[in-house]
Amino acid sequence: MLGNLDNEVIFKKAFTNKIVFKAFVRDILGIEIEVDKIETEKKFEPKIGYVDFELDIFAESVDRRIVIEIQRVEYDSHFDRFLHYFLMLIAEQQRNAKTYNIDQTVYVIVVLTAPYTISEKNGKPILDEVLLIQMNPQTLKGEIRDLYGHKSGGVPLVCLNPNHPDKDTPKQIRDWLDLIYQSIHNPQRPSLNTENEGIKKAIELISFENLTPEERREAKDNESKRVTIARIENAKVIEIAKNMLKKGFDNETIVELTGLTPNQIEKLREN
Repeated sequence: MLGNLDNEVIFKKAFTNKIVFKAFVRDILGIEIEVDKIETEKKFEPKIGYVDFELDIFAESVDRRIVIEIQRVEYDSHFDRFLHYFLMLIAEQQRNAKTYNIDQTVYVIVVLTAPYTISEKNGKPILDEVLLIQMNPQTLKGEIRDLYGHKSGGVPLVCLNPNHPDKDTPKQIRDWLDLIYQSIHNPQRPSLNTENEGIKKAIELISFENLTPEERREAKDNESKRVTIARIENAKVIEIAKNMLKKGFDNETIVELTGLTPNQIEKLREN
């Protein structure tokens, strides 16, 4: 039985292992990296401007030329913050720099563990398994100019969401998305690619029998905290929806602004 990679404790145990970390980065970003230290809950002191941010998993390459950050979230209500994290990792390089050169190549991988609730500006729902945010400029003909050293077509920020499977997702990425999804939804009988040494090592690390009593306790505490926070947040959203109903908002608007389903809104209206 696998531990749940939706749990912060389990996720960090897996992805702070060097074998797992290097294989994950290789398969998602297409780069080989040697790292010395993998940090969790990384903060920069002093703060960058007025932004106080914390990185889930952070590592620099041994030659200090590449920075990798992995972020795990179970919601997307603050999706823009990952772009801020990426930009802050660039801004942090300017503390002691004499020029504006970006000497380190920055990559951020975001793993979302719940279906998207956000939509495009035109209202179209986002249902993508892999999203790539570009940085390098391109010509009018679509030719990318490599200014910042990013491989994989100049992609520094990758968002993964296994809840929206896509038949065109490359096999090496699919293996990791399957690991994440099945650890959450099919932990007792997962079907995974153990020929990938990173996947195999991750399975070993998060198998329930390999979790220490302390890790199991921390994982339970983490889950309890998440449930409590979710209940509080849901209660706040319900209260907002009630106030909107009292003020005469239509169901469609309330659904759009609160994320509640039409059925939930109808039940609130009936009550």
